[in-house]
Amino acid sequence: MPQLNPTPWFFILLISWLTFSFILQPKILLFTPTNPPSNKTLPITKTSPWNWPWT
Repeated sequence: MPQLNPTPWFFILLISWLTFSFILQPKILLFTPTNPPSNKTLPITKTSPWNWPWT
């Protein structure tokens, strides 16, 4: 069964991970987000408990 032979598939896996790790990942990490997170505190909303009609 040729699909059990790991020789070509392991090489393809290794090359694709190396490509991602050393070439694509640094390029992706250089992008700046368009909406940077803000330090604004969100207002706290008061919630009321649910009134069940059968209690």
